[in-house]
Amino acid sequence: MEFLEIIVLIVSFIFLLIIGVPIAFSIGISALLTMLVSIAPVPAFTTLAQRLATGLDSFALLAIPFFILAGQLMNRGGIATRLIDFAKSLVGTLPGGLAYVNIVANMLFGAISGSAVAAASAIGGIMNPRMVKEGYSRPFSAAVNITSATTGMIIPPSNILIVYSLASGGVSIAALFVAGYVPGILLGLSLVGVAGFMAYKNKYPVGDRIPLSVVFKKLIDALPSLFLLFIVIGGIIAGVFTATEASAIAVLYTVVLSMVVYREVKVADLPDILITTVITTAIVMLLIGTSMGMSWVMSFENIPQAVSEALLSISDNKIIILIIINLILLFVGIFMDMTPAVLIFTPIFLPVVTALGVHPVHFGILMVFNLCIGLCTPPVGSVLFVGCGVANISISKVIKPLVPLFVAMLVALLLVTYVPALSLWLPEVFGL
Repeated sequence: MEFLEIIVLIVSFIFLLIIGVPIAFSIGISALLTMLVSIAPVPAFTTLAQRLATGLDSFALLAIPFFILAGQLMNRGGIATRLIDFAKSLVGTLPGGLAYVNIVANMLFGAISGSAVAAASAIGGIMNPRMVKEGYSRPFSAAVNITSATTGMIIPPSNILIVYSLASGGVSIAALFVAGYVPGILLGLSLVGVAGFMAYKNKYPVGDRIPLSVVFKKLIDALPSLFLLFIVIGGIIAGVFTATEASAIAVLYTVVLSMVVYREVKVADLPDILITTVITTAIVMLLIGTSMGMSWVMSFENIPQAVSEALLSISDNKIIILIIINLILLFVGIFMDMTPAVLIFTPIFLPVVTALGVHPVHFGILMVFNLCIGLCTPPVGSVLFVGCGVANISISKVIKPLVPLFVAMLVALLLVTYVPALSLWLPEVFGL
């Protein structure tokens, strides 16, 4: 390994981020500069362009724009309101019940839409005013919404798990989807425990008892939305269709649900929804393409092998290595979005953990879980910014109530890290 190339890669990437260059361009430019150190200009430009195209030449990636479109339709189609009403009928009568409603609604909406940002925006936009009106502090309601919105990145269908499958060289998307359920629910329950304690400590109000007939009515209203989970995941597990085909079916189902059943999306709304989907897809795909280019450069410079040797020289104890990787990923998540982080660091760390006996599916869930925490931290935490924007509050005021919720997330991360059965039990049950 030539250290000059590594220095150019790291320094140029950090410098470009510091001066405000968008991360996709920072990745591509730093990869190109690194290649120019050891390769002539024409082959360097040609190779990078080829890697950008090759990185996007994957059938599995078709699922991403479809799931993004489905999420946009859900966001506009009144699904969030129905899920909140259902969640409130279940847990709204408990002490601090609206905090639980926020968390449960985010878990349900995030699982259906596969987007933490969409969940934070849709659920937060409805729940924050309700919580403030009933006596909850604005910083607390924003903090609960921000942290619980990340559960949708773990509970399937999740675009980032598709990206990990690509970066890992073909780990089963179906296995990753099924593996995300228990860790995602564990994260939600951890947040429920801390939010409940904070609500009890601050003597937040208790909701009125809700008759069983009302609970049943709210369930019926929300059932068409919840049924999407059974169609998508059930079809994949049963082998009826692939994850990519499931994403297209999800779009068809949400079109019918939003336009025919709930009638909250009109034909006139479709152009705006499609344009938003195209813009989001373009951003994600550019990140994937440039990240795959950087991954190739790192492979060309033997960086994964060097990192593997360096980590294993520190210790061959799986517990120690996983602690080190977790700390690195937590640090990376503070400064880098999930998609490039997964694409860049999966080829580096996956050979290390598989050499120690860690299952690739388990590591994929661990990695995504880890990077979810970065979504809630400045300076690039997208969910943090969206959550604060929706709640109309500054980031500095949210930090204090966020800290205990961060601790809950870290405890859940440690459990997922060191109890592989939490991730692998369901895939083994379904033979994936």
